[in-house]
Amino acid sequence: MQEQVLDVIVVGAGVLGRSLALALAEAEPALRVGLSGPGGPGASPAAGAMLGVLGEVTAGALRTAHGRLRVDLAVEAGRRWPAWRRRIRALAGSAAPADGFGRGTFVLLNAVGSTLDQQSLGAIGRAGAEHGLPVEEVDPLEVPGVSALDNDRPLRALHLPDEAFLDARRWLATLDAALAALPNVVPLPAGRPLPHPDGYLLKTPELRATARIMVLATGAWTTQLVEELDPDLTLLPVVCTEGTAVTLTAPAALPTVLRTPNRAYACGLHAVPQADGTWYVGASANPALTPGTHPTPGALRFLLDAALGQLHHGLATARLLHVHHGNRPIGLDGHPLIGPTGRPGLWLLTGTHRDGLHGSPLIARELAAEILGAAPSAWLAPWRPDRTPIADWTADEAIAEAAAHHHALTAESRMRPPLSGSWPQALADAYHQQIADAYRRLPDGFVLPPDLAPLAYEHGPALAKLLARTIGSRRITP
Repeated sequence: MQEQVLDVIVVGAGVLGRSLALALAEAEPALRVGLSGPGGPGASPAAGAMLGVLGEVTAGALRTAHGRLRVDLAVEAGRRWPAWRRRIRALAGSAAPADGFGRGTFVLLNAVGSTLDQQSLGAIGRAGAEHGLPVEEVDPLEVPGVSALDNDRPLRALHLPDEAFLDARRWLATLDAALAALPNVVPLPAGRPLPHPDGYLLKTPELRATARIMVLATGAWTTQLVEELDPDLTLLPVVCTEGTAVTLTAPAALPTVLRTPNRAYACGLHAVPQADGTWYVGASANPALTPGTHPTPGALRFLLDAALGQLHHGLATARLLHVHHGNRPIGLDGHPLIGPTGRPGLWLLTGTHRDGLHGSPLIARELAAEILGAAPSAWLAPWRPDRTPIADWTADEAIAEAAAHHHALTAESRMRPPLSGSWPQALADAYHQQIADAYRRLPDGFVLPPDLAPLAYEHGPALAKLLARTIGSRRITP
């Protein structure tokens, strides 16, 4: 059996694991960095790679302290992307593929939207003004690449000229080429992380690699791996939202990103130009306690129906080239887990949900500096893995927000209740009551963020068990 003695092992080779390994190896050429992967169907290979700053903003995010911190982080990451991309491509040299990098996003308020979409459009404008980023109202009939059905057509559109995008799969290949150019990066197969007298062990049938420091950049699989590595280590759980997206032949030229505001627990419907001229169209979202391995017919049906109606009806005769499926990791309080744990030498890099690829230039370099002994990063300090759960919402606020998202989903699904009597309001009230009942069954003191509300009524007993095991009676961080 082969033996490897390293300084740091990064477990998980998604965009954040790759980026961190690269940042560590570049910062300290004498450091031997192992990078282990691939794992299961993570978020990175299925990503749409909108490098979204303002496009991700919602009214709910601007109403919460930690939501605003996430917006600030996204703005700073956007500023760092050009230099980061140049450096990675320089390291990769001639092996770097065309990555489809471009700028420009149109945010569409479609006829099948809801008041939530209108509120988020206003929030995008306010965030742009606060951060000095351009937001332009444009005629929706002049947005390139849109040919919506009349009943679903855009009624308003915002142009975000500075929002960038690229082809996620080409970017992962570029990172791989850059990593291969660094002699102190050691590729490792997927293996089992274990404690070891010298720190940590990554064990495979052919290899034993040890290091004093281990970073778990293992996405939606993190909680299970932490429990196997150290059952006594109490950390905030990581859950996920399963997502489905597709790559299609182009029904028309697509020079920029098209998207709707974030809605119904997910990034809005979006189309992203790919490096080969195809369209990436995403994405569904299904909150889950454990990662799923394959897409569901329901998710695919909903996505395609929305895309054909709201973006371009010509997609009906496009060719379906690939179905993407991934699991976006998210801390159970709705926020990332980044930094040291209570166990010496063990670090986490996970839970970034939709922000991992966009945030990677900032997160990788800030975390690498900390691992190498720098003072804790102000950007990462709020997301320590051993924190008590963040509570940005009261229970009543979370229930009301989640019910509003459910009601918005009925609009996007074209659900039409009878107009006699009080049926439309009765439907809204039923959503509110269903969610309120599910929240009341959760342990006292913990408020599930509205983005994860389906966990409360679809997996209530299992969620309560997970909370009792991993959070217990720890107080909540306001």
